[in-house]
Amino acid sequence: MNWAARLIGGRFHYGWLTVAVVFLVLLAAAGTRATPSVMMLPLEHQFGWSRATISLAISVNIALYGLMGPFAAAAMQRFGVRPTLLAALGTMALGVALSSLMTHPWQMVLIWGVMVGGSTGVAALSLSATVVTRWFTTRRGLVMGILTASSATGQLVFLPMLAAIAEHHGWRQVVWVVAIAAAIVIPLVAFLLPERPADMKLRPYGEPHDSPINSTVTKQNPLAIAFGTLAMASKTRDFWLLFFSFFICGASTNGYVGTHLIAMCGDYGMTEVQGASLLAAMGIFDLFGTTLSGWLSDRFNSRVLLFWYYGLRGLSLMYLPHAFGIDFFGLPLFAVFYGLDWIATVPPTVRLATDVYGKESAPVVFGWVVAGHQLGAAFAALGAGMLRASLGTYTVASMISGGLCLVAAVIVLRINRPAKVPEPQAA
Repeated sequence: MNWAARLIGGRFHYGWLTVAVVFLVLLAAAGTRATPSVMMLPLEHQFGWSRATISLAISVNIALYGLMGPFAAAAMQRFGVRPTLLAALGTMALGVALSSLMTHPWQMVLIWGVMVGGSTGVAALSLSATVVTRWFTTRRGLVMGILTASSATGQLVFLPMLAAIAEHHGWRQVVWVVAIAAAIVIPLVAFLLPERPADMKLRPYGEPHDSPINSTVTKQNPLAIAFGTLAMASKTRDFWLLFFSFFICGASTNGYVGTHLIAMCGDYGMTEVQGASLLAAMGIFDLFGTTLSGWLSDRFNSRVLLFWYYGLRGLSLMYLPHAFGIDFFGLPLFAVFYGLDWIATVPPTVRLATDVYGKESAPVVFGWVVAGHQLGAAFAALGAGMLRASLGTYTVASMISGGLCLVAAVIVLRINRPAKVPEPQAA
């Protein structure tokens, strides 16, 4: 990595190259997480598995993806970002490749639920928060927006291609493409991702030149870090407000739309490629929306931003069942509004967590908040699949998701709200 630092010289801060490497890692992980939604219909046709059965494996994947967040952040503090990430990427590539051999539902739960879900939970938002707080003092919101947008870009790059491969060559070819993509980023992490700016004799971007270079490494057990931080944060009201608002965020994005939109489009006579293309279009708009959200969170009140994000998302979801009945503008209008808002909630949420709990504790606290996000996603993935299996339609699930978002819009206004100091009464 020192050779890379010498190569770029003083032309720009090495932190930006670190962001580029992490962006590619998150891109591969996002494509891996999106794959089960492409496989849902082919697995249903080949093995006769119901959507509720497939949704169970996806919900386990989503839940472990979230629950790994705080432990991954703690492991990065104790063992380092690079070793933790290399182990996760190797497990991810191996698990995806092994899934080409599965023939029973329990195998999908074990491989896609446990192995892939746990490993993608390391290459997730907790990684972004750790890198941002270590490498940047200024521009944190913008950088967090860029890294968060990689999830949308992963959908943009992978979903239409994977859907086309599944349609013409079968789901096993999809699995091999995703496994190779996960393996490609491993050498980039091994050779280009340092632990901290101090390893490159640098200060974080935006840090004053006269500040000391901090190279402190904790020796505490990762479990102690994760649970100790949870014990501290769980005693505060702000943590639970962040947790439950992000629970709703996960239920209304990864859990519902990310998992079921392609299958929902199939209910209205659309092909898998058309459904995946709709998700990809939403990914384009989210690439801009989330990056813009990061820029805005550096300049405006994060509570107000989150109020608008959740409120508009709720209205978009309530509109979704009606969008299929509008010939030309129906689904494109949904794709624009929902896409701009897909994960725009992340930068302001990270900003609030950092403001409340400080630079050192924020990544682990945010990891627990992400666990709430993914528990919500798991709840929605399984719940929507069960509602579809029993009612034959996704309309009720759409209305429930939209209503929860409106609740979240109210909740977020109470986060990090300064206490009112009573004025002294006049004598």
